[in-house]
Amino acid sequence: MIDIKKLVQKQLNYFLSNVTCDINYRLENLKRLRRAIQNHEKDICEALHKDLNKSDSEAFMTEIAIVMEELNLTIKRLKAWARPKRVNTGLLHMGSSGNLLYEPYGVALIISPWNYPFQLTLVPLIGAIAAGNCAIVKPSELSPSVSGVLAKLIKQNFSEEYICVVEGGIEVSSALLAEKFDYIFFTGSVHVGRIVMKAAAKNLTPVTLELGGKSPCIVHKDASLKLAAKRIAWGKFLNAGQTCVAPDYLLVHKAVKQKLMDYLVAYINEKFNYDLGEEFTRIINKKHFERLLAYLNNGRIITGGIHDENRLFLAPTIIDKVTWEDPIMQEEIFGPILPVLEYEDLDEVLEKIRKRPKPLALYVFSENKDMQRKITNGVSFGGGCINDTVYHIVTPFLPFGGVGESGIGSYHGEASFHTFSHKKSILKQTNLFDIPFRYPAPSNLKKLRLFLKIRKMLS
Repeated sequence: MIDIKKLVQKQLNYFLSNVTCDINYRLENLKRLRRAIQNHEKDICEALHKDLNKSDSEAFMTEIAIVMEELNLTIKRLKAWARPKRVNTGLLHMGSSGNLLYEPYGVALIISPWNYPFQLTLVPLIGAIAAGNCAIVKPSELSPSVSGVLAKLIKQNFSEEYICVVEGGIEVSSALLAEKFDYIFFTGSVHVGRIVMKAAAKNLTPVTLELGGKSPCIVHKDASLKLAAKRIAWGKFLNAGQTCVAPDYLLVHKAVKQKLMDYLVAYINEKFNYDLGEEFTRIINKKHFERLLAYLNNGRIITGGIHDENRLFLAPTIIDKVTWEDPIMQEEIFGPILPVLEYEDLDEVLEKIRKRPKPLALYVFSENKDMQRKITNGVSFGGGCINDTVYHIVTPFLPFGGVGESGIGSYHGEASFHTFSHKKSILKQTNLFDIPFRYPAPSNLKKLRLFLKIRKMLS
């Protein structure tokens, strides 16, 4: 096992040399990372197929393309993002100027999950590099093939004193969390997120936690149902439902429920009628597979339910007649099972959602703008879509993150740069004159009030 304590110290020493703070150095390494991904595209796709049975098209679309989009935008905009920002100063600061400087935190720890093991490792790493940090990356042991490719890719292109991948299981994660880092970025479950935050608190280390939760999808009676069914099925069954922002459960207005169900079943039969998982992403391991099978006892299966334990395959499944109290409605499903609840009173539904932990995402299908606003403004959630699902996390121009139990902080695009940067405030004072009001003197209060009154009149 690698000596983690020595590695952290080695990276800290390298960071203190100020090499990583140079903007051209950051850009050079972002371009190097981009070339490395292009050169290893075939290896990445093969690893994703080994770990998750992802097809080449899904691997490219949901993993490689997103990372490349982040890299291209960051390389193009980094100099503008990193430039010091001039800000206004108040009435009592005549002659002074205010500036915001963006400085890196230092040595960052990035812990990534298994469901999108390539993308969810490298997108935060891009932010860490862009901001000028060193980074230690801990990919998930549940996706060993991708972890191996990441370790190889990073080792071939970067020195370990700058960026290093550390592979291993829980014992490695525990050893890393025992060290003092300047920033910790974690993507994973709420349970492990609590452990990470507790470890970070010992050193008062700032954190970003990208977690999860039960993300509702509301289909109102005025929705475009055929298109809604298509987009809901795509977002739910992408990566076999093992997506933190997948629609976790469906809330459908009673008046259109049957029609939506018909469209969903037809679309699933057309697009996902595979031979027991030959082309469908598999469940990551037996433990998760068995957990998902237990949910099939809830409600009534409309379509799906077919499974093969040897292949860890579970067909896209829709379950009707589900209640808020059923086991399937208590925790994030994280699999290709979509429970359906019907409603008539939208206010009642929104109240039920508000009483639960804040979701990472929320989706609403409606043609009515007032209805869209009522739902999106009436519930607290990380982010979401109107008349679509999942797609909001693909654009690097929208920050992605949770709220409450679904996460802390956000990233993607410029937000990633800000996440891994400390915003340093600098006030530069003039020496041409000195405003006397701040100094102790009995008459200064009257002078200050008069000064503020005159300034207000003039403005």
